[in-house]
Amino acid sequence: MDTVAHHGRTTAYRVTSGDGDGPVALYVHGSGATHRVWANQYAPSGPTRPAVALDLSGHGESDDIDSPPGPETLAAYAADVVAVARAVDADVLVGNSLGGAVAQWVTLETDWRPEALVLVGTGPTLPVFDGLRDWLETDFDRAVAFLHGRDRLFHDADGELAARSREEMRETGQAVTRRDFLTSHQFDVASRLGDVDVPTLAVCGEHDTLTPRSYHERLASEIPDGEFAVIPDAAHLAMLEQPAVFNETVQDFLAARLSEGE
Repeated sequence: MDTVAHHGRTTAYRVTSGDGDGPVALYVHGSGATHRVWANQYAPSGPTRPAVALDLSGHGESDDIDSPPGPETLAAYAADVVAVARAVDADVLVGNSLGGAVAQWVTLETDWRPEALVLVGTGPTLPVFDGLRDWLETDFDRAVAFLHGRDRLFHDADGELAARSREEMRETGQAVTRRDFLTSHQFDVASRLGDVDVPTLAVCGEHDTLTPRSYHERLASEIPDGEFAVIPDAAHLAMLEQPAVFNETVQDFLAARLSEGE
């Protein structure tokens, strides 16, 4: 892993250059995850090269932060993304779930702008129901089990992908995972979607009940240059369950939209 130092901490990221010459896509994971959730996107079969995936603060190999859930944590995660984006000259942000919230925040609140956004399993708000918020504090095993139920993180909740995801969430740990979800719960840019001034693709897994289709349709309809796509036979982590379809969808979007500005 490469690292970049900023704001008194170090953020880790992985770069796969391959034989591509851009655009450079930077992938941002969601709650309780790490850069590994994007393994099929920074692999040789991914949609674009170079590809970069980071570990947000407190995840994987990145230093942690001491901030409460909510806007302070969101701003810190956005600073992680901006630091890596500048280090690698990123062109595109691709964010899943909380990572999609961070990508929106970067675009709206920082002085760094991507040329395009891909928002996966996310929305302009990301409410977390009371039971899950309680379990994240009092019964982490139950929270992990709930999230890995059918049609939540995965459509096929009994597969190997789900087993690896459960292990990664436990490695990230209760405190950081809970901070992630509480930060998501407080996220709200619903009144500001009209200010997102870059081409944006909202990608929804067909069976995602955590961030349903309506979230993505709102992103696509209220962002001035927004589009909407569905990945069949997938839930919240569509890029893991259906990587070939997901990668083709992203590749086609970027090829069409970024070439328009040339």
